[in-house]
Amino acid sequence: MFKTFDDLADRQLAGGVLDRTDARAVLEAPDEDVLGLVAAAGRLRRAHFGNKVKVNYLVNLKSGLCPEDCGYCSQRLGSSAQILKYSWLSAEETARQAGAGIQGGASRVCLVASGRGPSDRDVDRVAKAVEAVKSAHSDVEVCACLGLLKDGQAEKLREAGVDAYNHNLNTSESRYSEICTTHGYDDRVDTVEKAKSAGLSACSGLIVGMGETDDELIDAIFALRDLGSDSIPVNFLMPFEGTPLAGTWELSPLRALRILALARFACPATEVRMAGGREMHLRSLQPLALHVVNSLFLGDYLTSEGQAAKADLEMIADAGFEVLGAGEQPQAAHTTPALRERGAGTAAAPNA
Repeated sequence: MFKTFDDLADRQLAGGVLDRTDARAVLEAPDEDVLGLVAAAGRLRRAHFGNKVKVNYLVNLKSGLCPEDCGYCSQRLGSSAQILKYSWLSAEETARQAGAGIQGGASRVCLVASGRGPSDRDVDRVAKAVEAVKSAHSDVEVCACLGLLKDGQAEKLREAGVDAYNHNLNTSESRYSEICTTHGYDDRVDTVEKAKSAGLSACSGLIVGMGETDDELIDAIFALRDLGSDSIPVNFLMPFEGTPLAGTWELSPLRALRILALARFACPATEVRMAGGREMHLRSLQPLALHVVNSLFLGDYLTSEGQAAKADLEMIADAGFEVLGAGEQPQAAHTTPALRERGAGTAAAPNA
């Protein structure tokens, strides 16, 4: 057992492997020690990624009407969430949507489609979209997220120019049946393995705040480590109205920081991304989280709006980081102080 989080960072920098006892200590860090935890995790982050932040951008190719029953998802079977529902975007529209994120600084575009998994015709459709994106933006990485893959589909995606495949484990194996019954944990592991075998970079993460215990959370992160995920998106549950997990609010900003730190200590050299729900759960501590993670999604998500992209980029710059692959970045404009016209000395209500 380590004495301080800096001791743990020293051990990880020397090639140590995080064990369960130390993982629990990270999750159980007292509130007054969280800044020290973040600083120690930040040493690992800077050792492997310097001051760079990788910016990713989501394009939702097909929204809603999914036959799977994942309890967290607004697109699930039986969801009454009032989300946008539409069929496949054209290749041209996909390229246009992707271009907006790339102009904002994204070096990776994630093309996502709802559903259990793609048909071979869907894979061909995605291949055309990838061609359109890369014709306009040859240097951008493309990550596909299309659900469970059949034999041979990962190879077709690789041949089409896809660089990475996202398929999250979401939670621990022991808890999986609590959040989904239409497919199993092993199905998800199988798809990640198919992607890796085809030469695609494996992007696989989790969703936290769904009622998991500390041990289940540790199980999930250790499973991602053992699976060899190249990037780990950490999503924070967005409890959409109209889904089984509506009204579930289990995370505080400090708890969210501890979880991100656990992912960093478990996987020091792996891309760790603060993903969906960061705005509502990390709240004002998002800039602090940048000292642990080295990646984020820019702007909006699949069915919900995120922080304004301009605010994301200003947050990165204000925290002393730089967008990976970007040239000279504009500084945030200074604002003129607003003169007080409320409260004492006025008839208007105070700002309190």
